[in-house]
Amino acid sequence: MSKYTISTISDELNEELTLKINNKTKPVGSLGKLETIAYKIGRIQQTVNPKLIQPTIAVFAGDHGIAKEGLVNPYPQEVTFQMVMNFISGGAAINVFANQNKISLKIIDAGVNYNFGNIEGLIDSKIDMGTSNYLQTKAMTTEQCEEGLKKGAQIVEEIYQEGCNVIGFGEMGIGNSSSAALLMSIICNIPIDDCVGNGTGVNEEQFQLKLKTLQQAIEKHSSLNQNDPFETLSTFGGFEIAQMCGGMLKAAQLGMLILVDGFISSAAILVAFQMNKQILDYALFTHHSNEQGHTKMLAYMNASPIINMDMRLGEGSGIAVAYPIIKAACTFLNEMASFDTAEVSNKV
Repeated sequence: MSKYTISTISDELNEELTLKINNKTKPVGSLGKLETIAYKIGRIQQTVNPKLIQPTIAVFAGDHGIAKEGLVNPYPQEVTFQMVMNFISGGAAINVFANQNKISLKIIDAGVNYNFGNIEGLIDSKIDMGTSNYLQTKAMTTEQCEEGLKKGAQIVEEIYQEGCNVIGFGEMGIGNSSSAALLMSIICNIPIDDCVGNGTGVNEEQFQLKLKTLQQAIEKHSSLNQNDPFETLSTFGGFEIAQMCGGMLKAAQLGMLILVDGFISSAAILVAFQMNKQILDYALFTHHSNEQGHTKMLAYMNASPIINMDMRLGEGSGIAVAYPIIKAACTFLNEMASFDTAEVSNKV
């Protein structure tokens, strides 16, 4: 994983894919984004008959040292572990949407500040009981950050070995929208004011405190090498973000289709993008988050999300809601008649 090598997708099937899409019984381009999605999945899988096999969403949970102070979050830190328990018991939004669309869920403890013990349905990938407070020191040591990348890669490798070829990345962690905003500000060179959003629903007074706190964090680490994504991740990231980042890089290495959720998941692939630009060739951005920074983050990566439902929940919920559209793209490519097979006259 140290070199983050990702294979370049071959252009060999480009023309054949385009011809197959255009020769369906419809005007050229009339299925809009479905055609773009089908083309991209076909390229990733190097086939004109792409299949979505054992779709899985991996939800990484982790706590943030800054959240103990109550400076950036209206909800207490223990909500992280409480929501993890909700995931395991099947009561969260991601559970019901995943069940609806027959998507497997993997719940991962990347670094929650709680001792779960041996609980069925929870993958133990804990690095520590939450990150350190980045107002005082780096969120992660170099060793912890590297471990996060490796653990995320190992989890994705195991999911791949189970037969999965399409994986989504969701998260849970009180305070992680602040980490995402900091990562975005440094990597995209955008003022923190334009990156910070409401997160879990702060009021105006809380928002101003959140913004002030994050400005202080940037000043604290003013000597940070902004061109080093690993250093940026270890300074401001979370264990769940590091594991998502490592998992995304591994998924691309394995030729899997990567489904990106909202603001936090996009921040993870933003870091991965700095490590290897080719990762975006394997990714679909499923939805446009209602977090204000997400618009600029998507623009930085030239990413076009599939849906915009004013969602900002996290958990991978945007992936699960958008998944039927992704499935429809493969279905039309595989099952819709062509002008030849349907004996329908094409335009002259």
